[in-house]
Amino acid sequence: MTIKEAQEVVDHWIQTKGIRYFNELTNTAMLMEEVGEVARIMARQYGEQSFKESDKEVNLADEMADVLFVLICLANQTGIDLTDALEKNLHKKSIRDGERHKNNEKLNRP
Repeated sequence: MTIKEAQEVVDHWIQTKGIRYFNELTNTAMLMEEVGEVARIMARQYGEQSFKESDKEVNLADEMADVLFVLICLANQTGIDLTDALEKNLHKKSIRDGERHKNNEKLNRP
């Protein structure tokens, strides 16, 4: 599925199952909530925190998909073409950071 297709699929789902988009502020708050859920899993699975009993049935892929879904909702309702936005962002990063990371001693250590 391309990013454009994902935007279309999410829009169709919202129109047919979700009734309508939540407003932009609500979706922004929901995005922060979903990112927090990813952060909690990362802190426990890859960081020093231990899992609580209620955290043991978590699914990182599903939580990342929740983040993506809400981000796509926000893009759709604000008229952003995520394919175009990502292409422009990668171009910007290539110009700005094309050599920067190669010269970072911290990244070039074993």
